[in-house]
Amino acid sequence: MPLHHENRHVNSIRWQRRHIGAHTILIVWSFLVLFPLWVMIVNSFKDRLSIYQNPFWLPEKWNFSNYLAVLRDGDFINYFKNSLIVVVISLALVLLIGALAGFAFANWRSKAAHMLFFFMIAGMMFPIKIASIKLLDMMRQLRLLNSIASLIPIYTAMGIPIAVFVLTEFIKEIPIELTEAGIMDGAGRFRIFGTIIIPLIRPALATVGIYNLVPFWNDLWFPLIFITDERSKTLLLGVTRLFGQYQTDWSKVLAVLTLSAIPVIALYLAMSKQFIAGLTAGAVKG
Repeated sequence: MPLHHENRHVNSIRWQRRHIGAHTILIVWSFLVLFPLWVMIVNSFKDRLSIYQNPFWLPEKWNFSNYLAVLRDGDFINYFKNSLIVVVISLALVLLIGALAGFAFANWRSKAAHMLFFFMIAGMMFPIKIASIKLLDMMRQLRLLNSIASLIPIYTAMGIPIAVFVLTEFIKEIPIELTEAGIMDGAGRFRIFGTIIIPLIRPALATVGIYNLVPFWNDLWFPLIFITDERSKTLLLGVTRLFGQYQTDWSKVLAVLTLSAIPVIALYLAMSKQFIAGLTAGAVKG
């Protein structure tokens, strides 16, 4: 066998071994991620006794009464609406402020800009929960307690640091010639931002949106601190009503959690291509 054919064969074997190892890791990781979802979904269609008898397999008899009870008797629709309003407004503000700040930092080259940029992304290093007592006092002074409006500025502040960091670096990769061409055509800064920058950073916007969606939607800490009014409770805070002192109806709890996971999964599936493009942007040259 010629030497170059032998080397090609050896390289092919090495390539296959590397890919077999990578695929094995991905399969194991996928199982670890999907297994809790499987347990949650299949048990949401069981009664309380069936959950304890066979928690990991399909129900012998599919029980849809859990979902009907949650939708009919509980305040699930109201909780869902409150969570949806808070998350949509918060994400919109995070993306808008982050994109505007990223556009400014990408074009403003000075020591003051660098200092302000690092000041803003410093929020990524400090969890906002350490200021819970002060935030509670601020919301009390603003008369926002027991209102979903109290959560919007908190979530916006939580999401801005990572949004500014990701979008600034993404905008810096856009060729400066595009902006200069817009200026030569008489376009102002806001027109350049809306017609040139925004279409090009959609993958980064999707990445930031999905990255912040999960902690916003699943947050229980701040609703638990700020909200006691039943009408203003968010979805996960409303789930706590199903936990009793002596017993808990886990079938209904899992039904609510399954329904609450649908928006996150649906958004990810709808924006998965943009999300993956944003994560891999710049990873491959040429």
